[in-house]
Formats: sequence, structure tokens, C-alpha cells
Amino acid sequence: MSARPTAGWEARAERAVARGERFDRFIPGILLDSPISAIGYAWGTAVGFVWGSLWSTGRVQRRAGLWVFSGMPNWTFGRGGVCVGGCFLTGDTRISDALLRHEAVHARQWRRYGALMPFLYWAAGRDPLTNRFEVLAGLEDGNYVRRRRTPSTTTAP
Repeated sequence: MSARPTAGWEARAERAVARGERFDRFIPGILLDSPISAIGYAWGTAVGFVWGSLWSTGRVQRRAGLWVFSGMPNWTFGRGGVCVGGCFLTGDTRISDALLRHEAVHARQWRRYGALMPFLYWAAGRDPLTNRFEVLAGLEDGNYVRRRRTPSTTTAP
């Protein structure tokens, strides 16, 4: 699902994250990383668990701190999968450790924002390259951009 980003996408991604941080200043602190957001996270997890239980045809697993529901029909989730609370809902594609790392960040975002998360995610837009939640979760780990090659270092004997 690698996107073909246009030149300058990194700068746009950075601006989206900065814009989101400025927006967060207007959210009352009692709603962030609080007992109230914990209730929203629990609600999201319950919704994800019910939805996953209804549609998953694969094995339900506990991986990387997430409830992973696989084998779901494509129409039951967005893109390559969706994190709802502490649940990752996906189809039949291979679930790598990198993808689970990406989804675990989304679960942490759910814990921070609680029931605000779906609205904030929607407001951040559909383009993963400028959606602050996707950028912060790692575009490479989420398979939105190709993993960059790391230069190999060689040492002389």
C-alpha cells in the first residue's frame, strides 16, 4: 500500500503535525490522558472488539498490546486496517511487526484523546501523508511510504 509521495511531502507532514499540536492547545487538559479519555479508550476498544468479533474470520490474537482481528471483509475497515481503541481490525494481509508498531501508536493516541479520537482523525484528513496521526505513528511502519534505505557502514579490518 506504499503511496507515491510527491516531492516535499516530508515538509507537509511536519506542518500537519505542528498544526495538530497547535490545535491540541485548545482541548481542555481534563480530556487528554485522563480518566475521561480512558473511558473513551475503553468505549473504542469495546466497539472494536464487538465489530471484530462479528466480522473476523481469522484467529483473534493479542499482539503488541493490541487485540488483532484478521480475515475481515474489506468493507468493514478502512485502508489496510483500522485501530479502534485497543483493537486492530484488518483483512488477510500479512501483519508485520512494523505495522503492529504503527497500530500500537494509534492505540496510544486513542488513550490520549479517548472519544475525541475519531473526530480528530477525521478532521486531520484522508491523506496519510498530511494526517498528523498517521505521520506520528510512522508512515514507513504503516506502509504509506517505502522504507528508506539505511546507509551501510563498513569498517576496514
